Amino acid sequence: MAEVIRMPRMSDTMEEGNIVSWLKSEGDEVEAGETLAEVETDKATMELDSYFDGVLLHIAVKEGPVPIDGIIAVIGKKGEDWKKAIEAAEGSENGKSNGEAAAPSGEGKKEAPEPETAAPKEEAPAEAASGDKRLKASPLARSMAKEAGIDLANVSGSGDGGRIVKRDVEEAIEQQESAPQPAAAPAPQPAQPAKQEAMAREEPKVAPFAFSGGGANYEEKPISQMRKTIARRLSESKFTAPHFYLTREINMDKAVQLRERLVEVAPTKISFNDLVIKAVAAALRLHPAVNSSWMGDKIRVNKDVNVGVAVAVDEGLLVPVIRYTDMKTLSQINVEVKELAGLAKKRKLQPDQMEGNTFTVSNLGMFGIEEFTGIINPPDACILAVGAIIRKPIVKNGEIVVGNMMKVTLSCDHRVVDGATGAQFLQTVAEILEDPIRLLV
Repeated sequence: MAEVIRMPRMSDTMEEGNIVSWLKSEGDEVEAGETLAEVETDKATMELDSYFDGVLLHIAVKEGPVPIDGIIAVIGKKGEDWKKAIEAAEGSENGKSNGEAAAPSGEGKKEAPEPETAAPKEEAPAEAASGDKRLKASPLARSMAKEAGIDLANVSGSGDGGRIVKRDVEEAIEQQESAPQPAAAPAPQPAQPAKQEAMAREEPKVAPFAFSGGGANYEEKPISQMRKTIARRLSESKFTAPHFYLTREINMDKAVQLRERLVEVAPTKISFNDLVIKAVAAALRLHPAVNSSWMGDKIRVNKDVNVGVAVAVDEGLLVPVIRYTDMKTLSQINVEVKELAGLAKKRKLQPDQMEGNTFTVSNLGMFGIEEFTGIINPPDACILAVGAIIRKPIVKNGEIVVGNMMKVTLSCDHRVVDGATGAQFLQTVAEILEDPIRLLV
């Protein structure tokens, strides 16, 4: 029998997947392990592989969002009836959702669903006591309705037991498109002749703007799975974790000199961000309370130092993780950061490359930002926001000289880290960067 392909859960926080493109077409031969489609999750764009050999008989969702376990395709033998496979899968799911016990063989069997051309059964009202989630509808019908902006509470189901199926949503879409459009608002009254003449002489000072209708010129874009997750996780962090902030200015003169020397001898081009990451990792080893996580009813003190590095991408922000950061050299950190940042910008990071962080570094210095505050990246207790290195007058040994100064701000979760603890950690980071030879011993 043909196999129904459903949307898998590709990450622990994934609630739905967005089909970006299909790499196979209907009628193509498919082998187990071959990639069928590219799916955007809340963390990355990932490849959806086939678990079956056969022919791709049907693609249920060409592109767009699909909930977990939603039907997306059917694979089977050439010429096999894929509709029966979908109907069987939807019928099985309907039985589970209604809590029906499996009937013994030969008892309680339901009649086979009627073909599309048969007279429709008496329409049964859909359950809508508490919104769309209690409606009896197939995953494909839900996905189509969501994409078309159709409220399933207003759709009558023609499937078994009043279940809303694909054809019901298609009919609702046709009715919506054929419905008469609301009458246009009446045109504004013409201006008085004198005023109208003055308006005609006046040159427009701004771009055309529809004042009469109260509208504006704008574009709306759908929210990606990544942006949805960023919004949810950072909102939870900001409004759940009590943030406080500690800012310190660090003299980077010796770090600048060391980097110039390292660039000459190291196999890779060490960056200032690499120095900061290494300094943070060394400081975390000395301040385990900062390398901790709030777990609700307990505080987890992490034994490993895994620093997350914030990377800006088109859709938002990804945080790949450098594992065992304190045990790696500056060159190893540099290579790993570049590799993971490249994967992040291509949306090719795997979930395990973005998990396990115990601290996060966010650097906007390359954009000329001198100072900012970051929102803590769960489950971390802190995040360090790093600004640009600015050449400015400073007092050194009683004289005014030009120094290379960099501001950093530590955002702390007060449930885990107290003010003195955060300040001591930040002091250690500053001492290491102001005398970075410590990083080499």
